[in-house]
Amino acid sequence: MEIDARVEAWASLQLLPGVSARVLAGLLQALGGPEEVRGASRANLARLVPGELAAAIERGPEPVLLARTLSWIAEPGHALVAWDDADYPRALLTISDPPPAFYYCGRRELLNRPAIAIVGSRNATPQGMENAESFAAALSASGFTIASGLALGIDAAAHRGGLSAAGSSIAVIGTGPDRIYPAANRDLGHRLAAEGGLLSEFPLGTPPLPANFPRRNRLLSGLSRGVLVVEATLASGSLITARFAAEQGREVFAIPGSIHSPFSKGSHRLIRDGAKLVETAQDVLEELGEVVSRKDDGVELPRPEPADDAGRVLAALGHDPAGVDALSVRTGLPAEAISVALLELELSGRIAPVPGGLFHRVR
Repeated sequence: MEIDARVEAWASLQLLPGVSARVLAGLLQALGGPEEVRGASRANLARLVPGELAAAIERGPEPVLLARTLSWIAEPGHALVAWDDADYPRALLTISDPPPAFYYCGRRELLNRPAIAIVGSRNATPQGMENAESFAAALSASGFTIASGLALGIDAAAHRGGLSAAGSSIAVIGTGPDRIYPAANRDLGHRLAAEGGLLSEFPLGTPPLPANFPRRNRLLSGLSRGVLVVEATLASGSLITARFAAEQGREVFAIPGSIHSPFSKGSHRLIRDGAKLVETAQDVLEELGEVVSRKDDGVELPRPEPADDAGRVLAALGHDPAGVDALSVRTGLPAEAISVALLELELSGRIAPVPGGLFHRVR
């Protein structure tokens, strides 16, 4: 990105602590633009903001940090996107506290495409991961950009699904734009920067502080037409994203799960509180007035059902997690036979382990 006086002024204002969106909006309205705000005298600024803040604006940010920031912005594919940019996301302008500017690396054309946020538990079940990726792939194929937070679990699966189709994916992160967190998602983060987008309102070098993530979540929902919660515990940050979505007038969707799973309790609470229960990506698309595009190729052919003990165990497992003891009671098979059958089913990809020594049916 070319660094001109306007970009430098926005970068300087972005790095000043205490200059909130509301304060900056007032300054821009009174003085005319970011360059005028940065060039104003302390006396003129003090007529509009407290004296201490006026002094900080006149002084400007720490020079080394500003130099590092401008160097980052100048790199290919990097940008500082501000309120007065043509491709600043129009959806963000409708929320109560849009960031005056944010750091972005990736495809800028994605910023104003219709988006859906997909969020959920970091410690997701295999079925939850599969749901997140398949829903994201279908929604991306229908033209929606998939927004998520680059966390482990559901977020990562949603990004992979979004990147697999035309809508692609944007990660809204809770660190500086030069830091990928968690480290396990570094390769995914680099892929998003190349094929989708990475968005952050935090200065370079900002670590993953707990207070950053609620702020991140309001942007996730703000960018999107709706938020889909795949799996969530009652303490999940996904519920914060859903609350922001409701406050911002966005749709909230939730996938139901087992009544016995702690990873479903957050989703079930959202449904009780008015979120729309969805079972397929088409349910989301119909609610938003969109039509999903389908392909006739790539249809997975059904596999033969397992026979003998494995078939009995799979039938007894149903769709709720269960352990060896419960399955032994349901089938009448000894624990040793149950263990052998579970191993066979896991190796064939039909079931997967979940916390607590239980197994969950995947297919």
